Amino acid sequence: MTGVWLVLGILAVATVFGLWFQRNNGRVRESKASPVPMVGPNDPPADITELSPEAIALGEALDGRLGERATMVQFSSAFCQPCRATRRILEEVSVMVPGVSHVEIDAEEHLELVRALDIRRTPTVLFLDRTGAVRKQASGQPRKADVVAALGELLPGGAPDFEI
Repeated sequence: MTGVWLVLGILAVATVFGLWFQRNNGRVRESKASPVPMVGPNDPPADITELSPEAIALGEALDGRLGERATMVQFSSAFCQPCRATRRILEEVSVMVPGVSHVEIDAEEHLELVRALDIRRTPTVLFLDRTGAVRKQASGQPRKADVVAALGELLPGGAPDFEI
């Protein structure tokens, strides 16, 4: 009889974890990274002491590929199926919204940056404002509507006008 209760308890815990994981997978949330603009190759900041090492490393990895209004930075790995779907979503949105760019970074090639930004899984998407400050992030495959809503909060003038 004790074995049955043990199995039922394990099933209950696994079910709760599965529901929690499914609910949070791909959800866009405020970023844990400090919202300090990064340093780019063409525009060093006035006071470099304000920049975090993470911001400097991210700026170097992007190599001047910031969008005019916002940038979506996707950390991917080679054999990640959700990464391919996320790439398609972010590319579609970057084409639909003027001034927004999508940059994909191979997590395996930039392990120091991944560790510095505390990225724990792929795909992870960082949403940067026009200054390059990390404002939001999503771990897992985000929905297109969530990506558009996150950009709407970052862009001056609010959410873009188009159908999803």
